[in-house]
Amino acid sequence: MKKIVLGILAAGLLIFGCKSSATKDKSKSVDITFESKSGSKVKGTSNFIEKNGEVTFTANFTGLKPGVHAIHIHEKSDCSSADATSTGGHWNPTFKKHGRWTDYEHHKGDMDNFYANADGNATVLFKTDEWCVGCADETRNIIGKAVIVHENGDDYVSQPSGNAGARVACSAIIK
Repeated sequence: MKKIVLGILAAGLLIFGCKSSATKDKSKSVDITFESKSGSKVKGTSNFIEKNGEVTFTANFTGLKPGVHAIHIHEKSDCSSADATSTGGHWNPTFKKHGRWTDYEHHKGDMDNFYANADGNATVLFKTDEWCVGCADETRNIIGKAVIVHENGDDYVSQPSGNAGARVACSAIIK
């Protein structure tokens, strides 16, 4: 009898142990492609990968004017208008002031400026535990939003959007 009970316990631990380790390492991701807006020639691809409670956003762009550019997540996954204003304002589900990500107050859609080199190419890398890919928490879920690249850098002061100029590239964040 003792051997049977120990065998059942060992089998249970093996089954549940396998389940939890498989669940623990699960990642979710979404890949997106940018389209040019506002008469620009900007193109790009990016992805969001959520792993162990942290989302990593990586993007690569071509066709930018050299220098500083702003990038933000906007409210709606609608890039249909020529100037990308169909995406609405910055994604701000917690009703904070616009600012730099490291400031106490910032929109969930605020990200730091990035730089395009002399050839107009740029790579963006951003990580946060304040986003999720497809979770039930609407104050964290990026699905159904859009990513916008702006013509200029964000001044991190002007409300509500940082005075970053035209929207030169857009991509909906959809699965």
